[in-house]
Amino acid sequence: MGEKDEYKLLNGIDYPADLRTLSVEQLPELCDELRRDIIKELSVNPGHLASSLGVVELTVALHYVFDTPYDRIVWDVGHQAYGHKILTGRRERFCTNRKLHGLKPFPHPSESEYDTFTCGHASNSISAALGMAVAAKLHDEKRKVVAVIGDGSMSGGLAFEGINNTSSTPNDMLIILNDNHMSIDRSVGGMRKYLLLLTTNNTYNTVRYKISRKLTDWGILNEKRRKVLIRFNNSLKSVITRQQNMFEGMDIRYFGPMDGNDVEELVRVLRIIKDMKGPRILHILTKKGKGYAPAEQNATIWHAPGKFNFESGERISSNDDSPQPPRFQDVFGTTLLELAQKNEKIVGVTPAMPTGCSMNIMMKALPNRTFDVGIAEGHAVTFSGGMAKDGLLPFCNIYSSFMQRAYDNIIHDVALMNLNMVLCLDRAGLVGEDGPTHHGAFDLAFLRPIPNLTISSPLNEIELRNLMYTAQLPNKGPFVIRYPRGRGSVIDWKCEFEEIPIGKGRKIRDGKDVAVLSLGPIGVEVSKAIMIAEMRMVNKLHEKEEGAHDTFSVAHYDMRFLKPIDEELLHEVCKNYKRVITVEDGVIRGGLGDAVLEFVADNGYNVDVHRIGIPDVFIEHGKVSELYKIAGMDAESISDVIIGKA
Repeated sequence: MGEKDEYKLLNGIDYPADLRTLSVEQLPELCDELRRDIIKELSVNPGHLASSLGVVELTVALHYVFDTPYDRIVWDVGHQAYGHKILTGRRERFCTNRKLHGLKPFPHPSESEYDTFTCGHASNSISAALGMAVAAKLHDEKRKVVAVIGDGSMSGGLAFEGINNTSSTPNDMLIILNDNHMSIDRSVGGMRKYLLLLTTNNTYNTVRYKISRKLTDWGILNEKRRKVLIRFNNSLKSVITRQQNMFEGMDIRYFGPMDGNDVEELVRVLRIIKDMKGPRILHILTKKGKGYAPAEQNATIWHAPGKFNFESGERISSNDDSPQPPRFQDVFGTTLLELAQKNEKIVGVTPAMPTGCSMNIMMKALPNRTFDVGIAEGHAVTFSGGMAKDGLLPFCNIYSSFMQRAYDNIIHDVALMNLNMVLCLDRAGLVGEDGPTHHGAFDLAFLRPIPNLTISSPLNEIELRNLMYTAQLPNKGPFVIRYPRGRGSVIDWKCEFEEIPIGKGRKIRDGKDVAVLSLGPIGVEVSKAIMIAEMRMVNKLHEKEEGAHDTFSVAHYDMRFLKPIDEELLHEVCKNYKRVITVEDGVIRGGLGDAVLEFVADNGYNVDVHRIGIPDVFIEHGKVSELYKIAGMDAESISDVIIGKA
């Protein structure tokens, strides 16, 4: 940007080595410049704003004190890491962040040696960092390893598993707990309350550290005695303060809480604890959205606000004032409340995403029947299963890519008992700028083999409402509804509810030459593709080109259900068409296309089946329209396949 010359310190920093040439007293000014740079860049190139603003001081302090990239910083929920990207050689390219072929939306080792681990999902930093700390010990390296966890990630089960193993595995890892009382929506649960109550005196920790170093130097304090003394000391401190520290109860040294937005104090404390032996936790308190008033006042909205006016803080909406179809998530939220008001058994469950999935609509109206369980997808599913077992009807809404972490819970705690509950998979298919960690690519393939599941996907908003209505009717068993991020295709979507027969698809349009079978909203793209293909054939006839057909027509079937699949419809298709195309917004291996191929093989049909879906690669980030083109799932690409089958 043209205004970058205003950054006197930041302009001189390309890598952390440059940062370390500054004095500690200069760091607050650098933090101000870095924060301003992030705000200005994100005002025109949208991304995750509030989280990165909150950790500016921590980011600067970490790269100032530790010898990165030799020392490892393992970020958790990587939307905190924009400042990290700017300070590690990517400032000039930061304007490409989240854009097609630009910087990745989250840290990834393939992009920079400073990115030590993939961190698009929450709660994995402690486990990954522990692995690196153990590797450093086994390789006899002096490398320091730091895990940065926060933004609600401590509610995730993997974080607790990692801490438990950290307490019993020899390591010198530092865990920094960035406590901003938030995930995306405000964080919930006992861990949040516990972190707010923790207090430890910094003077006490400094004195304790100095004494332990002296005792070690004199040969009095060995490893065995150290652990005994730590346990005795922690017990004594618990009696004095009348407070049990969970971390120190696990023999993990605890420091804090301290102001995580005071960069000079952070540097001082990090220098003190940097070379300590054994695992330790530094608990810092930060302000999500720090330094930008609109983000501080409403961190949920400013988590990812889209474009905005840097000076006024006014968010910029689309210039198109014409009526727009609603977002699928808003149709879900509105319909869920409507159903819950008529069916008292319905309850809502979400893992830290009430606003993202629009369950906040029901939460506001029926707070006693809506549960935000924090970043804990496995628990969300099993918790829902427990309620279903005793007569309630949970609508458990989890983003498709996050549902991957609850796979065993679906099998063991839901499907095996054939419980009546609804698994709503938001953000299914290619989601856009958040990239491969967030694409809901695999759910159709990994859910299809599980017995007792009904798996559905609506073509549009009306179908979503009707599938939700159908799923809450008695004795439907575990019912999956998957739908994408973004807007649908129907403006007038508020219809009377209508039950959809389980496992029944429908013919959208007739045709005689090729049959296209689609599942879910990708069918809208298929409808466009068919019109393009038929028009191209008309043009070919007009131009008297080779391969032209004067009566070429394409049939389109909306399958609605992957499981049970509509075998009656498939018999009709296989008996009347020799050329069949399947289209799905999911991985091509294991989904709709494979289900159709299995049917064709099992029933001895001689049919040419061409599958269109997400290929066997991780699709990068970019606009959904751009990614559809890369995957061959856009209307033009689908029409090419249709023409090829003419």
